[in-house]
Amino acid sequence: MTTPIAERPRQTRETPLFVPELVYFEPASLDYPKGRRILDWVQERGIPYRTTTSHNRITGLPGETELERYKAAKRTLVVGIRKTLKFDTSKPSAEYALPLSTGCMGHCHYCYLQTTLGAKPYVRVYVNTEDILGAAKTYIEERAPEITRFEAACTSDPVGLEHLTGSLADAITFMANEPLGRLRFVTKYHHVEPLLHLKHNGNTRIRFSVNSDYVIKNFEPATSRFAERIEAAGKIAKVGYPLGFIIAPIIWYDGWEDGYGELLAKLGAALPKEATSDLTFELIQHRFTKTAKSTIEKRYPKTKLEMDEAIRKKKWGRWGQHKYVYPDEQADALRMFLTERIFGEFPMAKIEYFT
Repeated sequence: MTTPIAERPRQTRETPLFVPELVYFEPASLDYPKGRRILDWVQERGIPYRTTTSHNRITGLPGETELERYKAAKRTLVVGIRKTLKFDTSKPSAEYALPLSTGCMGHCHYCYLQTTLGAKPYVRVYVNTEDILGAAKTYIEERAPEITRFEAACTSDPVGLEHLTGSLADAITFMANEPLGRLRFVTKYHHVEPLLHLKHNGNTRIRFSVNSDYVIKNFEPATSRFAERIEAAGKIAKVGYPLGFIIAPIIWYDGWEDGYGELLAKLGAALPKEATSDLTFELIQHRFTKTAKSTIEKRYPKTKLEMDEAIRKKKWGRWGQHKYVYPDEQADALRMFLTERIFGEFPMAKIEYFT
C-alpha cells in the first residue's frame, strides 16, 4: 500500500515594492534633501542612473520596438522639480489635483493614463514638495471658509512610491494642520506602513481601488493582490484614517453579477468593524476613447478588454474627445446592482457618485 505524500501548501509571495531598473535625475533635483535621499537609495542598490535636462524629456530608453521601450519606461524612475504649480481640477473626487508624482509602475490595461501620459509612461517624482504644499495652502486660503479637497492620485499611485519619496507623509502631516484642507488618494498597493504612525487629524481619506477577481486577474498586472489591499485597508482604519473604496472600472462581462457580488461579500467579511463607520464608495464604469483603444491594443496586444464602439454609448469627454461608455440600460443595471449590494453589506456607507 502506497502512503500518499502530503502536498506542501502553496505560499503566496507578497507583492514587492517598486524598484526601478534605471533612474534619471534633473541636476537641480539634487539641491533638495529629498533628491539627495533618493540618489543615496539608488546608489546603495547599484541601480544605474543618468542625468536629464528635463523630467518631461527622457530619451535613450532601452528597447528596439515601441512595446519594449514602453515596458522599459514603466521600470524607469525620473526625479525632478515640479515647475508648474497651477493645479488641475479633479472633479468629482476633489476640487484640485495635488501633483506629487506622475506615472505608475502598474500595468492596468484600462488605465486612462495610457492616453493622458501618451509617450511619457515613465514614473516621475517631484522633490520640491514644500513648494507644492505651499501652492496648496494658497488654494485653501482662496476658497476659505469652504473646505478644499486635494486628490493626490490623479496621475499616479503615490502609495507605490512612498518608500522612495515620503511625499504622502509630507502631505498628510501638512493637511493635518489645515482645518479647511482635506487630502484624498486612491491606491492599488498595500505598502501603507510609512503612513500608519502619522498624525492626520482625520483630514486624509485613503481609498483602495478594488474590483472583481476577473478584472484584477485579467487587467491589473503588477499591482497588489485583492487580499493585500483589504488587509492594508484594515490597518488604515485601525489608526483612524477615513476609509473609502473605488470600484473602477466597473466592467460588464459574462458573470459580472456573481463577480461583483462576491467582491462586496468579501469586503463585508474581511473589514474590521472600525472600518465601516465612515465608509465611502465611488463607482466608475469602464470607458475608453479611440486614442486609448489604439494605445492599449499596441501595448497589451493580448488583452481581453472589450472596446467595441458599436455596442457602446458615445459621450463627449472632458479632454475634447468622445468617450465610449455603457448604454443607459447596462449602466443603470450596474449602478442599481452595486448600490443594493453595497448598502446590504454596509448600511451606513455613503456612495459619493456613479459615473
